[in-house]
Amino acid sequence: MTTLHIDHTSRWFGNVVAVNDITMDIGPGVTGLLGPNGAGKSTLINMMGGFLPPSTGSVTLDGKPIWRNQEAYKEIGLVPEREGMYDFLTGWDFVLANAELHKLPDPAAAAREALVTVEMEHAQERKISTYSKGMRQRVKMASALVHQPSVLLLDEPFNGMDPRQRMHLMQLLRQMGDQGRTVLFSSHILEEVEQLASHIEVVVAGRHAASGDFRKIRRLMTDRPHRYLVRSSDDRRLAAALIADASTAGIQLDWDEKALQIQAIDFGRFTELLPKLAREHGIRLYTVSPSDESLESVFSYLVAA
Repeated sequence: MTTLHIDHTSRWFGNVVAVNDITMDIGPGVTGLLGPNGAGKSTLINMMGGFLPPSTGSVTLDGKPIWRNQEAYKEIGLVPEREGMYDFLTGWDFVLANAELHKLPDPAAAAREALVTVEMEHAQERKISTYSKGMRQRVKMASALVHQPSVLLLDEPFNGMDPRQRMHLMQLLRQMGDQGRTVLFSSHILEEVEQLASHIEVVVAGRHAASGDFRKIRRLMTDRPHRYLVRSSDDRRLAAALIADASTAGIQLDWDEKALQIQAIDFGRFTELLPKLAREHGIRLYTVSPSDESLESVFSYLVAA
């Protein structure tokens, strides 16, 4: 069983602290690294992949340091967020080159298998410069899988993928996790993590904010106040009916949006009460949407919890 261990690890760039004293273990199965943009996810993944040394602390694979350890690279596949690709190459040439760099016994067969795995064999003879964002993501994935790594690190892997490509990649990562591989993917989108990861690590502003299965973290998130933007046929009357109930803590009329901004402190009761009150008062609801779904606000709550 391959395990990544991050032990009191920090990484700074000049005066900027990107990762601040983080300790966590990443083991077999699918782990989601969740955090808003700028939280330090990419820096953590680059240290796990051996592309950056920690400023303090250690990052090890089965007890051995990853930085400047060529043997560790044989076990790790990395799908970076940044493109960094050779656009003049075909997809086949790009994946084959990585197979050859790993000195595999049959690089052509390994490249062919990896491209089939990510469903890119149909476009393997096209130049990467002609690929869409989603196709680039998939050929990067093939390049990372070509040597059959036991650890797969993916930084925002679903960016640019259409719904079908996204579902296929999710299925592929689940299969790898079920096979006992250690799969870590980063995301700032809650739904992606909810659908895929069996274990969550939350990073906020370079710090480790929460850890556990998704249900545990979701409960923390559900307990926080929720803000909603609501448009109706009679905003004033709806506001008067809602403010009298203990499920809401504040209601404001947003003149710019021509809507109500509602803070709900009892999420479950509010979601049942709103349609019921609208029906009782003959009010039509035009829009009901969360206005604070950014993970910044969610994580601020987690850090304070």
